[in-house]
Amino acid sequence: AHIITAVIGSGVLSLAWSTAQLGWIGGPVALLCCAIVTYVSSFLLSDCYRNPDPVTGKRNYSYMDAVRVNLGNKRTYLAGFLQFLVLYGTGTAYVITTATSLKAIMRSNCYHKEGHQAPCSYDANLYMMLFGLVQIVMSFIPDLHNMAWVSIVAAIMSFTYSFIGLELGIVTVIENGTIMGSVTGVEPANRADKIWLIFQALGDISFSYPYAILLLEIQDTLESPPPENQTMKKASMVAIFITTFFYLCCGCFGYAAFG
Repeated sequence: AHIITAVIGSGVLSLAWSTAQLGWIGGPVALLCCAIVTYVSSFLLSDCYRNPDPVTGKRNYSYMDAVRVNLGNKRTYLAGFLQFLVLYGTGTAYVITTATSLKAIMRSNCYHKEGHQAPCSYDANLYMMLFGLVQIVMSFIPDLHNMAWVSIVAAIMSFTYSFIGLELGIVTVIENGTIMGSVTGVEPANRADKIWLIFQALGDISFSYPYAILLLEIQDTLESPPPENQTMKKASMVAIFITTFFYLCCGCFGYAAFG
C-alpha cells in the first residue's frame, strides 16, 4: 500500500493533457522512459538500505543515512538539499493541485445547479489552508510504521480516481466513434509555445513518478527474511508496472477522447 500510494499520485490527472502536448508517439514514450528511470533508481536504492552488505549490513533508515554512509558527509548536505527541495516542490504541487481540483468540483456542481451562465467563482486560498491544516495534523504521525491505514485509504483513492478518469475516456471514445489526436500533438500558435508546452508536459509526467525519494523509508517498514532488498525490488517492479499501465491507459484514452 505504501508503494502504490507513493507511485500513483495526483499527477495522473494531468497525463491526458501531457499526452496531448507530446502526441501519440512522444506521450507514451515519455511515460515509459520515466517508468524505466524510476525502476532503475528503485532497484539501485534497494541495495543501499543496508551497508556494506545489502543483506546483512547495518540499516540505513532514510535516504540521507544511505548517502552519508556511501558518499560521505560532504555529499550528504548536497543530496539532502536536493531531496528536501524535491519534497518541497512536490508538496507545493499537491497543495495547488488539491485546491484546483476542489475548485473544479465546486464549479461543476454550481454549473449543474445554476446553469453555465452563473458566475461560479471560488477562492482557492481556503482550500489550500484546509489542505495545509490536514497535512499539519498528519505530520504528527511518527513514521510509516504507524500509518499503514493511511496508505491503504490513499491507495484505494488513487485507484478510484484513476478508474474514473479511465472510464470517462473510454466512454467518450465510444460515444465519439473516433480516436482524436495526432502524432505530433496539439499545434500552438508558434514554435516557442510548442517547446514550452513540451517541457511542461515532460515535467508533469516526471511529477507522476515521485516514488524514489521515499523508497528507503518504505523499505524500512519491511520485515526479513526474506531480505528487504529482494522484497523491495519485486514489490517495486509490480507497483511500477501496474502504475505505468494505468498511466498509459488514462493518458492515451483521455487524449483519444478529447484531443
